[in-house]
Amino acid sequence: MKEKVLENQNKLLQALGTTKAKYIVGTILLSGIGITLPRIFHVLAGSNAGETFLPMHIAVLIAALTFGITSSTIVAGSSVIVSYLLTGMPSLARLPYMLIELVIYAILLSICNKKMNAYVSLVITMILGRILYAGVLAVAIYGFGLSTYGSSVIQSLVVGLPGIILQLALVPVMAKAIKKGAKLEQ
Repeated sequence: MKEKVLENQNKLLQALGTTKAKYIVGTILLSGIGITLPRIFHVLAGSNAGETFLPMHIAVLIAALTFGITSSTIVAGSSVIVSYLLTGMPSLARLPYMLIELVIYAILLSICNKKMNAYVSLVITMILGRILYAGVLAVAIYGFGLSTYGSSVIQSLVVGLPGIILQLALVPVMAKAIKKGAKLEQ
């Protein structure tokens, strides 16, 4: 009986040690962080902390650098949707825009990171992501006559500067640490 239990434990450890399992577990954990971190920032820094520190972006960007496009788009989608369902944030008016914005960053950073180092990829993603996001807002407003939630890309850039600095300082370091700790680096 004891041998069977040990054999089953060894099989479980082997399964969890595969790269695929690490990607799945990492994606789930980063989705949880993408849901939890904004709540922590709101409690500690007030109701505008999300706009200022961009905490939901952090989990998505780490996922893009660590696990790639599939993981980061899952983290983006699940973070926004589950966060809304659990907490009502982002607001329903902001939800589709936030979802599109985070998916843009997930895709861009995953692609850029294949060709460049993490810091260069992150800067390029932040610039191109905001340009594409401005296009999304323009299409929503002028193409479909939809209202936005009252924020422009320039305004969000200015208000979100502390978050951008935080992302540049932490995201590449955290992604590298996760890769090393999970033994994902080749």
